[in-house]
Amino acid sequence: MGRRHHHHLAVLAALLVLLLCCCGVASAVPARRPRPGKPKPKPPPLVNGKPPRNSKFVTLNPTVFGHKRDYQASCTDDQDASQACYVGCPVECPKSCLVFCAYCLSFCQCDIFPGTSCGDPRFTGGDGNTFYFHGKKGQDFCIVSDADLHINAHFIGNHNPDLNRDFTWVQALGVTFGDGHRLYVGARRAVEWDEDDDHIQIAVDGEPVDVDAVRDARWESSALPGLSVTRMKAVNTVMVQLDGVFAISANAVPVTEHDDRVHRYGKTESDSLVHLDLGFQFHNLTKAVDGVLGQTYRPNYVTSLDITAKMPIMGGAPKYLSSGLFATDCAVSRFQRHHATDDVDAGGVTTFAS
Repeated sequence: MGRRHHHHLAVLAALLVLLLCCCGVASAVPARRPRPGKPKPKPPPLVNGKPPRNSKFVTLNPTVFGHKRDYQASCTDDQDASQACYVGCPVECPKSCLVFCAYCLSFCQCDIFPGTSCGDPRFTGGDGNTFYFHGKKGQDFCIVSDADLHINAHFIGNHNPDLNRDFTWVQALGVTFGDGHRLYVGARRAVEWDEDDDHIQIAVDGEPVDVDAVRDARWESSALPGLSVTRMKAVNTVMVQLDGVFAISANAVPVTEHDDRVHRYGKTESDSLVHLDLGFQFHNLTKAVDGVLGQTYRPNYVTSLDITAKMPIMGGAPKYLSSGLFATDCAVSRFQRHHATDDVDAGGVTTFAS
């Protein structure tokens, strides 16, 4: 029991960083050059404008917002103060970001980790590339479809008549797994956002899941061994896990006044547009996995998007369209209601969002 408890804690710790609160386009903020001192070894080159995987970073949470000065971020293993890196967070995520001191660059968390979805749906795929998929208001799209796992996302939206443009966000997930079990993870609508209220709603096979509103409170399914829900904060942030299959972090967030000013979403007083920022970890996906996000985990996947563009957009929405939140009928569906061993790679494919 002790080892299993430590295993759960390790997985939760690895995924907690994915509970994202950032919106907007992928961006990095350059810092002022370090002060003269002993030269450091040259770091590995950036990959598509991002630090390579496993690069060291620190989390920066500025305590004063709107101030024009830079905030100092120092790596924990940097003993030479003369090499300190001065850097601020990108405007898209002013409250929290990741600082890579070796490059003197900062990034929004959503733009670094694979297996994420944030804001006006911006995904970072298993290949590490960030792209947009706008879907359509009021419709459901398959984002992951595999032999024993199918995940649809329900999109909400808002129309800005001044821009004649529709904006969308992911409001809920419909997860179908195994022999057709259904998991619902959604954000409750609110006219006015109250951060002390819980906006997360969860149900398994149609039955609501009630988890005490206390940090680290945990619910475990008696009917489905290995399925659990853990609160990472007292309200609005949870981790849903199915052992050996997936772990999903979900953070319910509103469209803030700042977001609205920056991106001109056209938000009104009638809806705070509560949606989910998401992080995924998958185990044993097959090589045939598909879906908006799922396809990026194929071993031979090569993106066709122009990843150097300011807003790389994935099209082809009709082939990802599902007839309902738990429907497995999108054109690229791979889901089967039995253990499809013929399609599974002998060693499986385990992916980590870190």
